[in-house]
Amino acid sequence: MTATAPPSGPSLIRRPHAAVAHLAALISLLFGLVLACASPASAHAALTGSDPQDGAVVATAPGEVTLTFSEQIAMSDDSIRVLDPSGKRADDGAPRDLTAGGAVRYGVQLHSGLPDGTYTVAWQAVSADSHPVSGAFTFSVGAPSETTVALPSDSAGGGLVGALYGIARYAAYAGFILLAGGSAFVLACWQRGAGARPLQRLVVRGWVTLTAATLAMLLLRSPYTGSGKLADAFDLDGLQAVLDTKPGAALVSRLLLLGASALFIAVLFGAYAKREDEKEKKDLTFGLATGGAVIAAGIAGTWALAEHASTGIQPGIAMPVDVLHLLAVAGWLGGLAALLVALYRTPDITSAAVRRFSRMAFGSVLVLASTGLYASWRQVGSWSALTGTRYGQLLLLKVGLVAVLVGVAWTSRRWTARLAGATAAPMASSGTGETAGATETTDPVEPGASADAPEEAVDPERAAQLSRQRAALTATKEKRARDADPDRSGLRRSVLVEAGIAAVLLVVTTILTSTEPGRTEEEAARGSTTSAPAPVTGGQLNLTLPFDTGGRNGKGTVRLDISPGGTGANSVHLWVDGPDERPLDVPEVKLAFTLESKDIGPLPVVPDHLTEGHWTASGVQIPMAGDWTVAVTVRTSDIDQTTIDKNVKIG
Repeated sequence: MTATAPPSGPSLIRRPHAAVAHLAALISLLFGLVLACASPASAHAALTGSDPQDGAVVATAPGEVTLTFSEQIAMSDDSIRVLDPSGKRADDGAPRDLTAGGAVRYGVQLHSGLPDGTYTVAWQAVSADSHPVSGAFTFSVGAPSETTVALPSDSAGGGLVGALYGIARYAAYAGFILLAGGSAFVLACWQRGAGARPLQRLVVRGWVTLTAATLAMLLLRSPYTGSGKLADAFDLDGLQAVLDTKPGAALVSRLLLLGASALFIAVLFGAYAKREDEKEKKDLTFGLATGGAVIAAGIAGTWALAEHASTGIQPGIAMPVDVLHLLAVAGWLGGLAALLVALYRTPDITSAAVRRFSRMAFGSVLVLASTGLYASWRQVGSWSALTGTRYGQLLLLKVGLVAVLVGVAWTSRRWTARLAGATAAPMASSGTGETAGATETTDPVEPGASADAPEEAVDPERAAQLSRQRAALTATKEKRARDADPDRSGLRRSVLVEAGIAAVLLVVTTILTSTEPGRTEEEAARGSTTSAPAPVTGGQLNLTLPFDTGGRNGKGTVRLDISPGGTGANSVHLWVDGPDERPLDVPEVKLAFTLESKDIGPLPVVPDHLTEGHWTASGVQIPMAGDWTVAVTVRTSDIDQTTIDKNVKIG
């Protein structure tokens, strides 16, 4: 008699696959709804004032239009446009950086002899946390008039390019979580899983997703912050400009780290999975864990370097805290995805592995809670911002989702404990099933052949076919026994619910990273109520240093802002202007701080290139108050270089 698999086997296999497919459909639907309903990303910087003001009527045409922002921004030559009533340009097309005393101001000169009427001011810039911002307003000379200019309805970063960039951002976060969390699950919870094909595919797909998303963001960065035209994604000049910015450098660094992670994956699922010697495997586990942690922290740092954590208050603390937060998210949610795949797609996941993941998830939650509390205080700042701003409301939603997820995780821990307590019985049942299957199965024989024919007379091809049938029958019996286990089924359902909530949580978290923080929104709202914001003096230092390297195009001026201009961490912004007062890009700019009276220094500072003629550095430590010498080194060519210095009192 020929043994065949019972008909219930395939149905048992289809049900888990259907559950995973439904979860994937839910995640896709959530992403689609978010992209369809969410407004374009609000950024960290906001317009707090202008001269003339929005809607103002002035007697005579002003010589220039100035804009004041809440945070540092980057502008291009076409970032501020002033249009007359007929729609023609009324400005000279070259925004000037008027930042001084802590007030971030940019202005543009107007043509002389402008007629009366209503003028439209349209502006677009990139905030220090990498997000584009834009806006428009009108003012009138003499009296309001009709105008052919329509105020732009689309915000910067919108349209098709904005949607594609948003998809890439979501995909990048999801890919990182699967890559880092899946690898952590294998190394920390279930080392035998390194040889499981489903887990291998999960981690590799995370790597492919993150790599593809990073490449897409790099190509889309120029049109995303500029023209908004998809064709400009392949403009080499635009790509070169992106590479000179902080977000561009972060994306390139991420690609380099992904190259290193490809080698990590190859070792994890190659040599490590095949290693049998326990001592050698233990040593390799330590090496892979150390190397993987460094790579994961580096990739997480590319987000911290270019987004909210790098701007605002305490960036020196916020960036490492943000890295820890992202790693904890990956360990929890990525490990959860790996556990879900293991429960549904691998036959031999053990209760011990589930318990180890439970401990890893608990530690991740503790890190998330502590780092999230600090980030919430830093980005919100007040109870009114928590409830009265979009960022605060999203944060409350995220906290609620985390609370629900922790509650479901507690249910999963109960199922894990029950599964561990019943481990011996399923193992015995599985062994009995295998024995029964072996005794009940009779190898089929060819018609007319004797059952006790010599073994060598059996056709090898037929023997291989019988072997596959026996293996399929045994696997079906084992799977039926596992699916019949109520503890294992309960754990599967609980983890599936966790994964669904985690998908929603990931969407909300990604929206938060592109939303204007509540603290900034409130400060911008307060600033916009004043007609002419006064410069913030405080202890901030503003230096102007002329230089001449002696070579061609070697003359210019360095403007330096040091804020708050006291001991501890400071933010430094440096601008280089040519003789025509336009921004001047030079190959290299360096700073050094020296306190000769205490034999301290020189303390070197290498600022990051933010945009044309503009460099910035955060977390610059001034250890004590005193009369410091600030030295600026400017190199204008391969051989032309000069150092200029000035004594300033700090603290």
